[in-house]
Amino acid sequence: MDKDKEPRQRETEAVRAGHHRTAEGEHSEPLFITSSYVFANAEEAAARFAGRERGNIYSRNGNPTVRIFEERLAALEGAERALATASGMSAILAVCLGLLRAGDHIVASQSLFGPTVALLQMLARFGIDTTFVALDDVDAWRRACTKHTRLFFLETPSNPLSVLGDIVALADVAHAAGARLVVDNSFCTPILQQPLALGADLVIHSATKYIDGQGRGLGGAIVGSEALIGGDIFLFVRTAGPVMSPFNAWIFLKGLETLPLRMEAHSARALSLSLWLEDQPLVEEVFYSHLPSHPQYALARAQQSAGGGVLAFRLRGGRKEAFAFIDASRIMSITANLGDTKTTITHPATTTHGRLTPEARAAAGVGDELIRISVGLESLEDLKRDLEGGFAAVRACG
Repeated sequence: MDKDKEPRQRETEAVRAGHHRTAEGEHSEPLFITSSYVFANAEEAAARFAGRERGNIYSRNGNPTVRIFEERLAALEGAERALATASGMSAILAVCLGLLRAGDHIVASQSLFGPTVALLQMLARFGIDTTFVALDDVDAWRRACTKHTRLFFLETPSNPLSVLGDIVALADVAHAAGARLVVDNSFCTPILQQPLALGADLVIHSATKYIDGQGRGLGGAIVGSEALIGGDIFLFVRTAGPVMSPFNAWIFLKGLETLPLRMEAHSARALSLSLWLEDQPLVEEVFYSHLPSHPQYALARAQQSAGGGVLAFRLRGGRKEAFAFIDASRIMSITANLGDTKTTITHPATTTHGRLTPEARAAAGVGDELIRISVGLESLEDLKRDLEGGFAAVRACG
């Protein structure tokens, strides 16, 4: 982020940041589809490879279109640097393998995306152990620390139950233990939540979700300080190669342009739908961070400007009833992706969290009666009618 420029609002940064026009004078961001770059002479090539001169070398090291996306996302997060990756999971891997060594220890939330849990468990093969604790229990995070703890990792709000981690409090605990705090901000995006301003050291994004917003491309990003990202994390990404494609970066740039408007609309619809679901007799409990009934409502209001687009609820019954409800959908798409303009519905216990052990699912609160909805931009009345069809299907199960 350019610290010398006049401060601009996020709506402006989402549209303008990062684009430095070429000699062609283009108004839209250019798409550079190239694997390599031509040098003016052998001396320039030698200087760039030696690091004496900045500039393009090879698209695994950096690409102009990808760089525009990185600069824009960094501006939105209020950060010095962003590093784009091939997926959200590769962003997490790059942070772990860039910053950690054998013998290091991670403290992580037990309320994480299923593949994130699996990835952290895989790191044990390489001598990096993880202790999973309750996201909302700050004392549990403190007790889990050892002299080898180097990283705290969490998502807030959690997927799918909208449990919140107190970023300010957890940053204090992490730093007192000599660890860095990493926050996955995919659900809220920088429009609704600013983890770095609350004390986090790094932010992770799955650009596949709301940043894209239309379910088109895979991508991820790491956001933070130049000192933290520009060293071993960048070295890992450059060497191992989990880089973002220029075309996907261009797609995500188009997504960022409308991100403030979309997050406002997603949040408004999700809150309205959550309030409506609370009144339905076949619903036991609704999970959405900006519901007044949420046990962490005060923290949600302090930490997030809105609730985002994802909600979950417990249906009266079990897997049979949940499947009947989901299968009755005529508008909502049955898919595990989220953050789309199209509303999606899924059964977390058999999809996003299906590869976890029963014990891990139970610890995360993901039972057979749980349904997750990522609220899109369709008519709220049409979505309610679709859900009413699901309730009718459940009653027919009886």
